[in-house]
Amino acid sequence: MKVGILRRSGIALACAAMVVGPVLAEPLSGYNADIGESSISGISSGAFMAVQFGTAWSSVIKGVGVIAGGQYWCAQADADDVINGFTLPIMHATGSCMSGPPPALSTSFAKADAKAASGDIDPLRFVSGQKVYLFHGFNDAVVARSVTDAAADFYRHYLGQANRGNLYYQTAVGAGHSLVVAREPHLAGLNACNDNKIPYIDQCGYDQAGILLQHIYGALNAPNRGQLTGTIKRFDQSVYTTPDGTGSLSLGDTGYVFVPKDCADGAACRVHIALHGCKQDVGDIDRRFVDDTGYNAWADTNHLIVLYPQTMPSSLLPFNPQACWDWWSYVDHQDSYVTKAGSQIRTIKAMLDALTARAVAAPAPAAAAAVAPTLTAVDTSDTAADLAWTRQEGQLAYRISRAGADGQFAVVGTATGFSFADTGLAPRSAYRWRVSAVMNGGEGPPSNEATATTRATPAPCESPGSCQIGN
Repeated sequence: MKVGILRRSGIALACAAMVVGPVLAEPLSGYNADIGESSISGISSGAFMAVQFGTAWSSVIKGVGVIAGGQYWCAQADADDVINGFTLPIMHATGSCMSGPPPALSTSFAKADAKAASGDIDPLRFVSGQKVYLFHGFNDAVVARSVTDAAADFYRHYLGQANRGNLYYQTAVGAGHSLVVAREPHLAGLNACNDNKIPYIDQCGYDQAGILLQHIYGALNAPNRGQLTGTIKRFDQSVYTTPDGTGSLSLGDTGYVFVPKDCADGAACRVHIALHGCKQDVGDIDRRFVDDTGYNAWADTNHLIVLYPQTMPSSLLPFNPQACWDWWSYVDHQDSYVTKAGSQIRTIKAMLDALTARAVAAPAPAAAAAVAPTLTAVDTSDTAADLAWTRQEGQLAYRISRAGADGQFAVVGTATGFSFADTGLAPRSAYRWRVSAVMNGGEGPPSNEATATTRATPAPCESPGSCQIGN
């Protein structure tokens, strides 16, 4: 009798031990998030992937952030470029797509046009409506300025003159190859502004996450710089790689998502996908990219869910020893890697579908008189200013006017959405702006005046990483 009790107790203790072990990540939950309000950004390999994903799924991606990345199909991988499992485009990826000059843009236009015509990516008219933020730090010693210039020209081609204000390109900040954050002394282990090393997060007094999110979505509430009310959740990425395993796609078993409390409680929200760069996966830098890049502070106060998919290094096949995203076809070995069918693009889209699965259709906004927007200049380069204003439902277009420090206002452009990049400005010069809604051929009341001074043009420097920062 006592032996039986002891045996049953031992079994119970063994079962308890199994239960007490590490908690396995679960699939993503669905939220009341409109998939058509989604956006994506990335740094380095994540930037190339953001361009690929945002172009392939442009019907649902309203904005793209490109930090030290290049044009669509830069590596130019095709099915006949494979030798013994290795793709020849790795030569583009580690050569011209990094150090420049990049491949001719005509090849990217031809590939995008052909893939859109075949239905492998969304119609490119959707790209013409996207808000695009680009960044190249002038101390970047990894990706050349000409590479990100080509990405800007790729987007300008599809945006056209009518939507030129949708693209903002910052090149006057002295960052190294990195995602850039404001100076945070309490965050040990982040880099100086001109560094080009792990964890590839540089402190430049520049809140990149907030600037790019406001370029995409318009003026946002101030970020939560204190204890966040939202939650960072782990999730099982293998659910979304089916029929493949995570390892065969060089993806980690676990990804992360930040969910603000109001989104968890059912409020209408939006999803931003943030893609790390090479050697920024959790295996290399732990959760630094998830915790320290600034996205969550803005998301917490602005109904934004932030998805952080994760790669993992692979030293065999697929060959990806630095945990980069697949922007040279190391998984598929054909040009599908830049389309909806690409293995990693398909996986990220499945994650986005899961997060937006409980979206509730919002009623059409009732007609209402336009009110004066609240306008702010969220950033300046040496020749441009990025303007954002408060969201007003039902307003389809806005008129932007500019004046010098003391001159008269003149119209400089129109915009749909809630941001506008005013370009062609003089360095180190003060400007003023107003914006007003355009409705039924008339014009609503003007906003407040926003003022800003452009930055100095960086001095020429032949050794990125050692260029003087002081702008």
